[in-house]
Amino acid sequence: MKTFEIIAPCHFGMESVLKKEITDLGYDITEVSDGRVTFLGDADAVCRANVFLRTAERVLAKVGSFHAETFEELYQGTKALRWDEWIPKDGKFWVAKAASVKSKLFSPSDIQSIMKKAMVDSLKEVYRVSWFEESGASFPVRVFLLKDEVTVCLDTTGESLHKRGYRKLTAKAPIAENLAAGLIMLTPWHADRILVDPFCGSGTIPIEAAMMAANIAPGMKRSFLSQDWKHIIGERLWKDTVSEAEDLVVRLPETDIQGYDLDEEMVRISRENARLAGVDKLIHFQKRDVAQLSHPKKYGFIITNPPYGERLSGGDDIDKLYRTVGERYAALDSWSMYLITSYEKAENAIGKKADRNRKIYNGMMKTYFYQFLGPKPPRKKPQER
Repeated sequence: MKTFEIIAPCHFGMESVLKKEITDLGYDITEVSDGRVTFLGDADAVCRANVFLRTAERVLAKVGSFHAETFEELYQGTKALRWDEWIPKDGKFWVAKAASVKSKLFSPSDIQSIMKKAMVDSLKEVYRVSWFEESGASFPVRVFLLKDEVTVCLDTTGESLHKRGYRKLTAKAPIAENLAAGLIMLTPWHADRILVDPFCGSGTIPIEAAMMAANIAPGMKRSFLSQDWKHIIGERLWKDTVSEAEDLVVRLPETDIQGYDLDEEMVRISRENARLAGVDKLIHFQKRDVAQLSHPKKYGFIITNPPYGERLSGGDDIDKLYRTVGERYAALDSWSMYLITSYEKAENAIGKKADRNRKIYNGMMKTYFYQFLGPKPPRKKPQER
């Protein structure tokens, strides 16, 4: 099977988590840069990356790269790429997205237009046709320009990987599924530990945690655009990947995962989303104010995405909310708390400086992942395991 470079974009700040995921799948990393991880793989790797990666945005097959400071260089560089190795005669192709950073070429629409023309001219020479019907499978192109270096990729995923297929109903300001998974993976939480999200919204953080506990692959129940690329990725590879994922599922693991929300409708939505994800029996959702946050056991985890300043009308309201979070956390003996927010005064309101603070971009919004570390639980005796 032909090996090529595969690029997996992710949220800025999640590169290390995604790198570990890819390494755990057995692939060699070739580059880690802001917002993406590149690795070597083949058609099988495309299937497995799409099905198994929890923190990636999508899976891109690298077609090639070149230097371009002018539109003529962009045209010639694009035209020289071996498009015929990827796109069949009836393929539908277009430049879906162009991004440019610190490059002389910076107009996305011009870049897209010139690259499309170059692709058409390249394939005309190979297939000896003057017009393309484009009635077959879709091959959207994504291009990144960084300091005049052009990286050209084909999108194998289609709809972003954060769309697992279970979240039919959402809150007003939902956290993306892949970001929620990444936040959990930045903590030492694992399936036999308590997890509480006191601002669960549509249930994303508890659901992602439950899927990890049950070892449910995030892409197991959805489709991908490259499933139509029969000449590159055989149908058997997709079936084998899904079969591998199904074999790895842990049936009804013991969990203590809870989600609270003040809105009864959000609790209903969370339960329905959990049912669609196949983890409704692993999570307890309830209507509950954060002021009532408590738990009788030690060494639990709060992992949450509370309201930001942008979501509440007044500064006093948001400050009061974070003070309540701090008070309830202080009452939980030996717990850890992990909280993502754009609220700059969160630590002051909570009344405690975070042990660690990680900057993460939630879309275009700069947020902080505050990490308040509790003590580790004592080691279990052999007979307790």
